[in-house]
Amino acid sequence: MKVVIQCGGMGTRLRPYTMVLPKPLMPVGTKPVLELLLRWLRRNDIQDVYITTGYLAHLIRSFCGDGRQWDMRIKYTEEREPLGTIGPLGLLREELDETFLVINGDILTDLSLTAFADCHRSFGGLVTVASARRHTKMEFGVIEQIGGRIVGFKEKPVLSNLMSMGIYCMDPKIMKHIPSGIPFGFDDLILCMLGRGLPIFSFPHEGLWLDIGRVEDFQSAQQLSWDDQLPAFEHAIAPEQVAAE
Repeated sequence: MKVVIQCGGMGTRLRPYTMVLPKPLMPVGTKPVLELLLRWLRRNDIQDVYITTGYLAHLIRSFCGDGRQWDMRIKYTEEREPLGTIGPLGLLREELDETFLVINGDILTDLSLTAFADCHRSFGGLVTVASARRHTKMEFGVIEQIGGRIVGFKEKPVLSNLMSMGIYCMDPKIMKHIPSGIPFGFDDLILCMLGRGLPIFSFPHEGLWLDIGRVEDFQSAQQLSWDDQLPAFEHAIAPEQVAAE
């Protein structure tokens, strides 16, 4: 399976560190995030990788090269202007001719790509989104009101939501919904598909997921012992189970 790693962002949430390093090259322990991500992909039997670049692209190219050090084949695209999270796929229309994965370049996870891809194929849809549940404590009291009258109040409640992990399994037919040459985010794609009545599926993941672009997750990652042999979180979910989530 081919994989597209999105590495074109400016990493504004981690400034000032990302003023000198692109976010995918931020260190976690002794290795950059991107190297840990590539090693994880290789353990999942992935060899063909496309890295989309923009900001500080030359540093990413210099570090990864052609991928032979990991027994991989790495090719690159470079955005002259930012194209968002999904727009860069338009530069790879001829290459993405089979089911493929799109992964943000700042993700660390133990997701089983085999289980994820199998679930996507069983759905038969255009897009399946890897998702994880996160609990967020609000910093303020939350008011419930109807017509200006307060009918309820919760002091700093904890909200539970299913989050996109920044990992997507896609069918090549999705490309006809992605415009060329303009910024186009994953939110734009989802809203486009929902507006056209096209189904989108979710694959809930219960294992490790860290978004290194968040300061809290970046700091948490430093506390973990990264073992190159970390097993995949094997959790295959049948479509009917996902629908019940």
